Amino acid sequence: MPSLFGTDGVRGLANRDVTADLALRVAQAASVVLGAPARAAGRRPVAVLARDPRTSGDFIAAAVAAGFASSGVDVYDAGVIPTPAAAYLVADFDADFGCMISASHNPAADNGIKFFARAGKKLDDEIEEQIEVALSRPFLAPLGRDVGRIRRFADAEDRYVVHLLGTLPHPLDGIHVVLDCAHGAAAGVSPEVFTVAGATVTVMGNDPDGDNINDGVGSTHMQALIDTVLELGADVGIAHDGDADRCLAVDHTGAIIDGDQIMAILATALDARGALKDRTLVATVMSNLGLRVAMAEKGIRMLETKVGDRYVLEAINANGYNLGGEQSGHIIFGDYATTGDGILTGLQLVSHMAATGKTLAELASVMTVYPQTLINVRGVDRDAASTDEVVAEAVKVATDELGESGRVLLRASGTEPLVRVMVEAADQATADRIAERLADVVRTRLALQPTV
Repeated sequence: MPSLFGTDGVRGLANRDVTADLALRVAQAASVVLGAPARAAGRRPVAVLARDPRTSGDFIAAAVAAGFASSGVDVYDAGVIPTPAAAYLVADFDADFGCMISASHNPAADNGIKFFARAGKKLDDEIEEQIEVALSRPFLAPLGRDVGRIRRFADAEDRYVVHLLGTLPHPLDGIHVVLDCAHGAAAGVSPEVFTVAGATVTVMGNDPDGDNINDGVGSTHMQALIDTVLELGADVGIAHDGDADRCLAVDHTGAIIDGDQIMAILATALDARGALKDRTLVATVMSNLGLRVAMAEKGIRMLETKVGDRYVLEAINANGYNLGGEQSGHIIFGDYATTGDGILTGLQLVSHMAATGKTLAELASVMTVYPQTLINVRGVDRDAASTDEVVAEAVKVATDELGESGRVLLRASGTEPLVRVMVEAADQATADRIAERLADVVRTRLALQPTV
């Protein structure tokens, strides 16, 4: 049986893959597992529930709330708020666990169910496996006074806003910011926070109707933000995704500043203040070679993890580090958050601009972005990618050819029959040429045989 949980919760097409029945049963199973410590202590479990503004979020959240309450869990419904807000509120409210209904940067037709453990932390693989096992066992069915209550979490957004403002090292006075809220969960919070923090704010993508989330706007569609920044002569653009756990930026020239560059800027800033724990930045193996070079030049250690913000989080939690993230804009501030937070990241970035008086382009110059080519080779045996001798020799030849000025990474997909070939080099033509050559080797050597 395939695993119910993917790399970031349960996700799929709403009302086909993620149905009301599935949401009810998963919530009941999660109540058994995540509510066990509270019940062992002789008290009723408490859960925080939130969602992004997708239309399907209404019926999925209702089903999850019913699953929790019918299992004897008191539910505090925070309504539409960002994913990192839900994680923060689980900790701030001292709840036993939480649930966010969102499909992040996916189209509006998709949706997902993501759980947070106590203190707002993502679930370990072991806990997810326990929830899957609980799906096939009897659920809890309390009666009378033991049935859970569902209440509105009236001050959820206010708590999160106060928290965000409390993280600022410097006000945003004098900075004109364009915010792209992706017609998503950031639409209410982000403009308020940036305005209260002192910025001049222009907002776009802040009219969610349930069906337009991530549609031509947000961190996966940057052109509209680029055009607006250039048209208005703004200092910086900040792009969120649908659930606001990502942040990408645009400088005053219209250049995109990705997650690697944002990490380079903020790691350098924290290190200069003596606030970067163990002088270490956590990033994935897919981060640009330029980030590694820039951190080495600054004397900052870079710890690499597997791809996925959950692995970055594991490294941060295990070692007490306080900054990490991904090229996609999932940036994690261990001092303030238990998950990626796009609004928090944007605030910290713009705050550093205001404190230094430098443009974002000047700050981003701390890192030279190496040209990068990524090719997804489909229809191949992904399991053989790490064992085929011819492929290994081709990678070695390419690595020797690039020397210190480039890098090769072959990575098998965890969910599809494909292998990702990534090459970084000093120039784009070299990256393209070597990536195509390696992709041809993978395609030839690892092609799946047609089934009869």
